[in-house]
Amino acid sequence: MGVRLVVVDDHRLLAEALASALRLRGHRVLAATAPSGGAADLVLHRAPEVCLFGTAAPAEPGAFDAVARIKRERPTVAVVVLGPVPDPRGIAAAFAAGASGYVRHDERIEGVERAMAKARTGEVAVAQPLLQGAFAELLNPARQPDDEGARLLDMLTPREVEVLVRVAEGEDTRVIAAGMRIAPSTARTHVQRVLMKLGVGSRLEAAALAARTGLLERAAAEPVE
Repeated sequence: MGVRLVVVDDHRLLAEALASALRLRGHRVLAATAPSGGAADLVLHRAPEVCLFGTAAPAEPGAFDAVARIKRERPTVAVVVLGPVPDPRGIAAAFAAGASGYVRHDERIEGVERAMAKARTGEVAVAQPLLQGAFAELLNPARQPDDEGARLLDMLTPREVEVLVRVAEGEDTRVIAAGMRIAPSTARTHVQRVLMKLGVGSRLEAAALAARTGLLERAAAEPVE
C-alpha cells in the first residue's frame, strides 16, 4: 500500500526526482518542493502521512525548525530526514526536533521506502551504521576531518561552479546557456566537464553529490571571481 507523502529538499531537482521515483513505485506524492519559509505551512496544509525532509546542512542552527513546527502542530505526520553522513550534532538535532528517521541522501530508493514504512508505524528509522558512526565520532572526534565539499570545490573553476549550481536548481542546457549568456554548446561542454571532474555520470548524481557534501553551500560563501 502506497504512502501519502510530501517531499521537501534544499534542492528542487532532488525533490522532484525523488518524488517521481516514489510515484512510479505506487506512492501518492502530494507535493515536492524546495524548502522556504512556507515549507512547514505546506506540510501542515496537505497533512501527509510522511514528510521526507532533505537538508544539506543538518548541523546548522535552525536546520530543523520546520520539522519542530510540523511535529508540534501535526504530531501524526512522521518526518524522515534525508541528509549527508551526519556528524553527531546533525543527527541529534534531527531527532530532537521530532524526526522519526534519518536516511543518507545517496541511499537507494528501497532504503528510503523502508524508512518511510517504519516511520509511518511509529518506529525509529535510522541505519545502524549511521548510529555507530555518530557514536564513534562522539567518542573519538576527528581533529581534522576530510572536507570533501572543499576538496571538490577546489577542482572546479568559478564558471563550472556556477554551472553546477544551475544544474542543482534543475535548469536544462538551454536555460543555463541563456542565464550565463553563452552558447548552448558551450553550456553543454561545461556541464560535461563538471560531471567528469566530480566523477559522476548524470546531472542528478552531480546534484546529489553537491547536496551530500555541502559543496553548494560552500560555493555560495566563496567570493565571485
